[in-house]
Amino acid sequence: MKRTPKDTEASARVVSRRGLILGGGMAAFSAVLTARMRYMQVEQADQFRLLADENRINIRLVPPSRGLIFDRAGVILADNEQNYRVVLVREDAGNVEDVLARLQKIIKLPEEELEKVKEEIDRRSPFVPVTVADRLSWKAFSEIAVNAPALPGVTPEVGQSRIYPLDEDFAHIVGYVGPVSDYDLTEGYLADDDDPLLQIPKFQVGKTGVEAKREHDLRGQAGTRRIEVNAQGRVMRELDRVEGRSGQDIRLTVDSALQNYLQVRLGDESASAVVMNVETGDLLAIGSAPSFDPNKFVRGISVADYRALLEDDHRPLANKSVQGAYPPGSTFKMVTALAALEDGVIEPDEEVYCPGYKELGRRRFHCWKRWGHGDLALVNALEQSCDVYFYDIAERVGIEKITAMARKLGLGIRHDLPVSAVVGGLTPTKAWKRENRDADWLIGDTLNAGIGQGFVLTSPLQLAVMTARIASGRQVEPRLVRSIEAQDEAPAPPPLDINPAHLQFIREGMYSVVNSGSGTARGSRVVAEGLRMAGKTGTSQVRNITAAERARGVTRNEDLPWERRDHALFVSYAPADAPKLACSVVVEHGGGGSLAAAPIARDILLQALYGGTPPLEAYPTSQRGTIRTRQKDLPLRDPSSFTEGRSRA
Repeated sequence: MKRTPKDTEASARVVSRRGLILGGGMAAFSAVLTARMRYMQVEQADQFRLLADENRINIRLVPPSRGLIFDRAGVILADNEQNYRVVLVREDAGNVEDVLARLQKIIKLPEEELEKVKEEIDRRSPFVPVTVADRLSWKAFSEIAVNAPALPGVTPEVGQSRIYPLDEDFAHIVGYVGPVSDYDLTEGYLADDDDPLLQIPKFQVGKTGVEAKREHDLRGQAGTRRIEVNAQGRVMRELDRVEGRSGQDIRLTVDSALQNYLQVRLGDESASAVVMNVETGDLLAIGSAPSFDPNKFVRGISVADYRALLEDDHRPLANKSVQGAYPPGSTFKMVTALAALEDGVIEPDEEVYCPGYKELGRRRFHCWKRWGHGDLALVNALEQSCDVYFYDIAERVGIEKITAMARKLGLGIRHDLPVSAVVGGLTPTKAWKRENRDADWLIGDTLNAGIGQGFVLTSPLQLAVMTARIASGRQVEPRLVRSIEAQDEAPAPPPLDINPAHLQFIREGMYSVVNSGSGTARGSRVVAEGLRMAGKTGTSQVRNITAAERARGVTRNEDLPWERRDHALFVSYAPADAPKLACSVVVEHGGGGSLAAAPIARDILLQALYGGTPPLEAYPTSQRGTIRTRQKDLPLRDPSSFTEGRSRA
């Protein structure tokens, strides 16, 4: 049927209206789409760029170079060496088991070690690199790098590891580093440390000695690097790097050559020795024997080696010079004498009669000389180490003033040194015994304390401090760190609050101990003019001597099992007329101080004063043959091994 013009016009109006509606809708949609695209491309461009970068860019920490440790002359004691290692990032690896299986075909890891690596990977965040193996050979390192495309998430790296060139000589002073442990972070000294470096598996931190006590100085600050990775997690390139701050270098007060001599001279004994500058307090040598190789701990000590160290009755892991606490024996008699002189209860020329014992109630306190010394004044009492003389003056002055004098001389005080397990020793008081033993103080306790027995305990370090203070008349403090980066001069110590005349009497007694005809250490005298030594012997009992044993004769030390023999002690300073150095030596279960400890102290002091092997003329004529043989046989380090390093500062 033919459409009328009216129908055609109406139809055209409908089509136009629909077209407008459809076109308007399309225009609106296009406008919204355009606005959204603009919003995403312009206003949110940074956010989407970041999301894209995170898919292809990783940011990793760059461990800083650990600070170096030097001796006083710049000889390097703790260095860093190149370490080839391989790390794995779980989120980049995909199937970790498969990747480790492929890696096993290149480097053989013990099954036990592999299980530890898997545990570490599971424990750590997916993005944290876990060290799978370190100290690789160049061949193994190269093979891993060549096979990198087949090992997603695996990255060969060149890092640094600690090395101790002088190994055993400084094991107890410098200490060693090891991988950071859960104990370090939760209960150890790093519990409050939030440095992200500590989250890196097997990151090396100080475990003992200066390495631990100066950890924050030595560690440095981490850097960062941005790396581009592909879809398989393989590192494609490094985009940029921000270097961190290397750890600070530390210079100690010790002398490497003297430290080596000290360790060698102590030999196979269970012993310790300390050498101290009496003017500055600088510790020139501080050794404990036997020692151990700290490099084994850095590399991962074997179970057998570690068990051998733990089971050794000479305790090589213990730093006896600061950690050992021993009855000081007769080396304490200078303390008792000074307390009595300062309190005015005795005059230097006042004599005390020694019949071989002192009676107190029903008990006898015996002198080491069974038949006694007769009448003795102060200097001769020190010279011959008469026990009865010091029993008598100790009873008169009392324990409180003896302890006060001991602390004034540096005993019973924990000296602040950056080494592990520094003990405070024990200088007892009446209150101490009530609090710790729930008992009253007895006069017999005072008599025992007066000769350095009973409750009194001191360390070789404290004995060296005491000797330095007596020799110098100043309140010398021990110092092990000479400088951190820059030179640090020690302040002059203040004078001791002790009458100089009284100190001079003590020095005369100590000089007589070594140089008079009846001195207990005459066998260890120095005959070189201007270098004569003053000192005091000591013997501390580790067992009780019964009345029955005294009646039949006290058993000689050499006839007893090693662990039941007396400790041998000797303290000394030289030159006697112008003191420069103080030395203390303790030989565990060594017997008498005059036989075991004094000869070692003399040799160490002469080595220090001469700056090397002393001439035979410094020794008594009758001993020169023995000394010549000893000097020849001592296995000292080659001087060329004392390599001078250079600080990065």
